[in-house]
Amino acid sequence: MAKAISRGVDAKLVNKSKSKSYPNNSTPSVIIKESSTLYRKKLLISHKRSCNCGPTNLNCMTAKEWLKSQLGVWQFFYEERDIRDKSLHPATFPISLSRKVIELFSHEGELVLDPFVGSGTTLVAAQDTNRNAIGFDLQQKYIDLCGSRLTQKRMFNNSQQIAIQDDSRNISTYLEPNSVALIWTSPPYANLLNRARKNKSRRDRNNEQLGKVEQYSQDPRDLGTMELGDYTKSIGDIIESLLPLLRPKAHCVINVPDMWWENKRITIHVSLIEELRKRGYELRNIIIWDRTNVVNQIGIFGWPSNYITMGVTFEYLLDFWKPPEVKGS
Repeated sequence: MAKAISRGVDAKLVNKSKSKSYPNNSTPSVIIKESSTLYRKKLLISHKRSCNCGPTNLNCMTAKEWLKSQLGVWQFFYEERDIRDKSLHPATFPISLSRKVIELFSHEGELVLDPFVGSGTTLVAAQDTNRNAIGFDLQQKYIDLCGSRLTQKRMFNNSQQIAIQDDSRNISTYLEPNSVALIWTSPPYANLLNRARKNKSRRDRNNEQLGKVEQYSQDPRDLGTMELGDYTKSIGDIIESLLPLLRPKAHCVINVPDMWWENKRITIHVSLIEELRKRGYELRNIIIWDRTNVVNQIGIFGWPSNYITMGVTFEYLLDFWKPPEVKGS
């Protein structure tokens, strides 16, 4: 299915303009690969509100929905469409989590950007919530997976989702300044997955994951192959390059865990907060994703002499925004 969508890009979606390409709204889901004529062209995907909310409203939520979202600890459940198979992708999050972030920080019709789209959960959630969305990934297999997940029938929904096989360092090639309402992503975890699993924290250690390397790829451009210092700088470079694409006061939400490495806590979330503050972003909130309701068969770890909180039971949602423009500056 994904290959057919890709061919459709070349056949139906290209405007003969030398510099800009116009995805056709009659084709709501598109994938773009290196062979596509839309590759590294400006895409005039819609980014205007289609709702009737007030001009200063952050989102389309009711007061009751807003009140529930003020809790600083969130829980979510997986659904049938979620991907739990690590052979398809080593690290996925629930559609319900992505939907929550998108609904909190954007309006219907606006544009959501995921610079590390992976299995395409952000695009699926954007499709569910009538948001336009673009996602990027280096790996063709993940772009194909995005395409296969975006085939559901929809009614009363005019949004468009595009998955692009390209380095996230090239995103500004595709989008206009001040067009993005939300950046929402879960980036690779530095090189901390690039090792064979020992399953020390699992009750059932001798399972199909034992000894596996769950790294996304061995592509040297992949952030998941980098040491933490290089990883943090590269994330900073990429997210800083997206700042001109964001509207003032638009949010950038990043999902990250901390990790344990040789009995030391690697505080990825602290490193990213410090780095993005240097790059012009302002930290607004830290939300805890409480995963205890979706984690099974946790084994005892560190007992009786070394107390360690289990990283698989929670992750961080780091909420930044692009600071508002100062008048007269």
